[in-house]
Formats: sequence, structure tokens, C-alpha cells
Amino acid sequence: MASFGASFLSLFLTTLTIAAVVSGHNITDILAGFPEYSQYNSFLSQTKLADDINSRQTITVLVLNNGAFSSLTSGHPLSVVKKALSLHVLLDYYDGQKLHKISNGSTLTTTLYQTTGNAPGNLGFVNITDLKGGKVGFGSAAPGSKLDSSYTKSVKQIPYNISVLEISAPIIAPGMLTAPAPSADVNITGLIEKAGGKTFASLLVSSGVIKTYESAVENGLTIFAPSDEAFKARGVPDLKKLTNAEVVSLLLYHAVSKYLPVGALKTSKDPISTLATKGAGKYELSTTTAGDAVTLHTGVGSSRVASTVLDSTPVAIFTVDSVLLPTELFGKSPSPAPAPAPVSSPTPAPALAPKAKSPAPAAASPPAPMAGTPAGSPADTPSSAADHGAQQKAAGAHVEASAVLAVFLVAISSIVVS
Repeated sequence: MASFGASFLSLFLTTLTIAAVVSGHNITDILAGFPEYSQYNSFLSQTKLADDINSRQTITVLVLNNGAFSSLTSGHPLSVVKKALSLHVLLDYYDGQKLHKISNGSTLTTTLYQTTGNAPGNLGFVNITDLKGGKVGFGSAAPGSKLDSSYTKSVKQIPYNISVLEISAPIIAPGMLTAPAPSADVNITGLIEKAGGKTFASLLVSSGVIKTYESAVENGLTIFAPSDEAFKARGVPDLKKLTNAEVVSLLLYHAVSKYLPVGALKTSKDPISTLATKGAGKYELSTTTAGDAVTLHTGVGSSRVASTVLDSTPVAIFTVDSVLLPTELFGKSPSPAPAPAPVSSPTPAPALAPKAKSPAPAAASPPAPMAGTPAGSPADTPSSAADHGAQQKAAGAHVEASAVLAVFLVAISSIVVS
């Protein structure tokens, strides 16, 4: 029995070690040890692409040294650099060996640029071709594009989690380096209306909050726009009963004064301050993630991030399924203290009647089974307690596995000792 326990424990510890190695990655930490990629690493952070890379389980990053990367940054705004960088992040694992074993010598692979929804046709794909003489070429998947870049060397691999490969030159898709309209000219209300948020857009204009949004664009702005259906849902308060100041606070609560694309929302662990945070109260949001789905929590309820309306550095606009209700406006009020017993004139005390026996307390009901709603989905009946529980669950997600493994190890150790 002891021999079996020792063998099992050894196997388990080996599995645990492997799991720890592949449990995650941090691209900025990886590249920090290579000064020749310092510019590339810096722009991964500035564009928030690092967050998206770190949130994915399997990824290949094609890096450029400072000399080769300068051609992308010279004279181009951050939004253009982000598009170009996202084409260098492959949603598959490639190392040196795999590059030389591509079926039929050539393949098209998906990139982060394809996931943005802004890549027409197959411009979000990269062509990888095993060339003669042991070389591997990279280029845009657009028809007629040349393989202007080639594999130089392997930088870092954590199989099959992340691979970092150096290539000789940037991969450029047709039209990629064309700068979009300046962010200051973004028609915020027009985009929100087109995405099905006419009610929210109208409130922004009538309250004057749109001016606050527009003034925040230059330094970064993220907007969570509820759909028209969200304002018709049960539990949404009658906005006509709110004061003008409360309506303004509610609308400001739906925006953040920084650029937060989906990747940044997925990796966010701390509470997120909103434009309303400048007023009374915290007016903060928190996030949880289930796969690619992101859910926002307010303390009163939760809302799923439904779609991306705009992701153009430094502005991100999303639609959400529910109106975000801050606890500062809609949280449950504390129960009032019991009123003191009324004071009466002194009178002769009547004879006390015999005390009636209190009925026996009812047997405690068993705890309700866990709801069938998947993690990160909006609650049917939001409550402060439920929402707080969701936040605690998200905060403990990083240690839950370790705790379970620790308990299991103790159990196995007991078997060995016995």
C-alpha cells in the first residue's frame, strides 16, 4: 500500500509540475530579458495587445528587433501600429520544428488582427511557407502579396502555451498602414445608435454628458453602451424619477477614462474606476471572464459585454446587455434601527400572564443548489450579495486550483505514511 502511495504521489507531483509550467504566460516579462526587442515590448503595452496575448492559452508572437520595428513606428499613429502588431500574433503554436513540417509546405494561419472584425477578406491571416534551402517565409494572405519576411531564430517557447519567434521584417497587409480618421472626430453617438443604442445615445445628448465623453477621448476612453432592449428590461429603474445629477452620474458610470480593449478587460483584477468616480462614492466596476466572454459587475447586478462597436486606440466602445446600476445610486439601504418603545405614564403593574411557549424553530432548509447560469453570465435577479459573491469567486480563481492540489497532496501523503 505504501509503495503504491509513493508511486502515485510521484506521478502526481510530476503532473503538477507540468501543469504549473503551462498555466500561463506574460509576454512583457518574457521580452524584458531581451533588450533588442525593447521597442516592440513597449508598444505591446501601449496598445494593450500584451493583455490580449496573456489572456490566450495558445499563441505565437512574431517579434522584430528594434531596427526592423522602427519602420512600423516611424510616422504612424498608435492605432496603426496596433493593427500591424496584431498581424504578428498568431492564434496557434509554432516553433522551429513545426515551421519546417508544414503540410504541403504552406499554410494560412489566423492572427489577432482577424479577431478584431476590422480585417476585410483574409487580411487577418498570415501566409507561412517553407521555402527551399531551409528558409521559412512570412507574408500577408492577401492575393499577390510577397513573402517579404523570413524566420530568423527562436527566442522562447513554453510548449504548447506560447512561442516567441524572431522574423526579419514586418508583415504588412494591403492598406494596413493607412491612418484612420483622428479619434477626436469619432462620432460617438452615431456609432452607438447604429449598434442599437438609440436610447443611450439620446440620453448622452440631452444630459450634456456627451461633451464629457468627447473631452476624454484624447487621453483614452472606453464606453459600455446598453442596448435599447436593456432599458426595457425588468428591474431597470424609471429614469424620470431620478434627479438630473443622478442621471448624469448614471451615464458617467458607463464610461472609463482609459483605453480598455477586450484583452485588458479579461486580465483586469482590480476595480475599474469610471468617469463617475470623480463624484461622490466610488462608482467602480469589476470584471469576470468565462472563456472569451467578459461580464461587468456593479455591486447591484451584472452585464455581459455583448459586442465591440469600435476598437481604435485610444477609444473602445462596447454594447452591453444590461444597464449598469451603481450601488451608490441603487444599492440597498441599510435597515433602519428599531424604534424605541413608547414611554407611558406609570400605572399599577398588572398581574403577568403565564408565558406562552415559543413555537419550535422550523428546520433549516438545505442550501439551494447552484444556479445553472454559466460563470460570467448576467444574473436574472441582480442583488448586491450575489454580485459580491461573483467578485469574490473571480478573485479566488487564481488560488482555487492550488488550494485543491494542496489538500489532495496532504491526502496522498497520509496514504504513504499509512
